[in-house]
Amino acid sequence: MRILVIEDEQKVARALQEGLKAESYEVVVAHTGEEGFYLVNTQPFDLIVLDRMLPGRDGIEILTTLRKRGLETPVLVLTARDAIEDRVLGLDSGADDYLVKPFAFPELLARIRVLLRRGKTDQKTRFKIADLEMDVVARTTVRGGHALDLTPREFDLLEYLFRNQGNAVSREMLVRDVWKEGARHTPLDNVIDVHIARLRRKIDDGFEQKVLHTLRGIGFVLKQEDK
Repeated sequence: MRILVIEDEQKVARALQEGLKAESYEVVVAHTGEEGFYLVNTQPFDLIVLDRMLPGRDGIEILTTLRKRGLETPVLVLTARDAIEDRVLGLDSGADDYLVKPFAFPELLARIRVLLRRGKTDQKTRFKIADLEMDVVARTTVRGGHALDLTPREFDLLEYLFRNQGNAVSREMLVRDVWKEGARHTPLDNVIDVHIARLRRKIDDGFEQKVLHTLRGIGFVLKQEDK
């Protein structure tokens, strides 16, 4: 499980990182709102621990923007503010839970476990963009009312792109999360490019609205073109 901690207080961030790693979570730390916002939009995370008060982008501003973009990743907001109106603002802005500083680390872990379980239960099994539809449970993909014949790898690749819809997906992310290669002993860029090309032909060829795009020097993104 990958957790993003967005916390500007160095001691708090370090304590969270060490404590969560000790519980076998993979932890990435951002010390500013801008850095955290960038990471959320370029990497997949199972949960975000977000400080309410941050330099640059405020935590609530980040949360509101992410929810408007359709991000469904569970978010636990940390704050030094204990007023009811502050909690209401955080929850109304899209927070899944709210924890007031100072807090006991075991309580934080318990709340994280609850959110991760909830995330698994609520994980989407159907996706749609333009007239391209995917049913993860039935393992079917349809475009324009016609079933597409995808290989297992192509299906997994498209599902991953759907789960990161609108966000850039790098080759490194695909190696780690789709090909399940922890270390790149052998470069897979050509293999990935071949699969992307085959998938693009199946889901985009013959359709006016293209949904799979290459981002030069970055990777790929599944999104609907602006008309």
